[in-house]
Amino acid sequence: MAFLSNSNTGYNPSAPTMPESAGPGHPYHSPPNYYAQANYGQYGYPSFPPGTHSDVIRSFQMVDKDRSGFIDETELQQALSSGYQRFSLRTIRLLMFLFKNPNDSLRIGPKEFAALWSCIGQWRVIFERYDRDRSGKIDAFELRDALYSLGFAIPASVLQILISRYDDGSGRRVELNFDSFIECGMIVKGLTEKFKEKDTRYSGSATLTYDTFMSMIIPFLVS
Repeated sequence: MAFLSNSNTGYNPSAPTMPESAGPGHPYHSPPNYYAQANYGQYGYPSFPPGTHSDVIRSFQMVDKDRSGFIDETELQQALSSGYQRFSLRTIRLLMFLFKNPNDSLRIGPKEFAALWSCIGQWRVIFERYDRDRSGKIDAFELRDALYSLGFAIPASVLQILISRYDDGSGRRVELNFDSFIECGMIVKGLTEKFKEKDTRYSGSATLTYDTFMSMIIPFLVS
């Protein structure tokens, strides 16, 4: 099955990477440290990448009650709530899928958690930049601009499909809070990365078998 992308659709195979840091405007909220000293990186425990912020480590430790070095989706939801806001389980499952531990699809370790936390921090900065009225929500046009700033120039037809996911049928203008923005953005990010894996020449087109297509799409629909 061949899927072709017209050059006018905005597919950007050389999209820029996300900002290096969340910037000074991102507040870290420090949860209490229930461990005098964790054993991460010792005696077989998975370790955090060098330079990981102490607040990130504490957030992970706070929910890793069995000190196994891994956390599940419920614990991830609790950990992110300590530093950002409470995310829906649908968003959490999507994050678990995108940042999954290669050795355990149901849990993530320190390395995956640190990468996930950093990514959300970077996207938080973008969300706040385009939430120009400081309402805590962004509309379709602000979503389009936010995604474009992250390197995803999606066509209007795709934007409309994304926005319709959050339409409550009231007739009011659809707006996304940060939770919905992360879910929506991670769908775009994840599918773009999956497509790029098949578009080895960065031409904007790829040939996929039916099985490959379904395997690529279904996880984003059932998260």
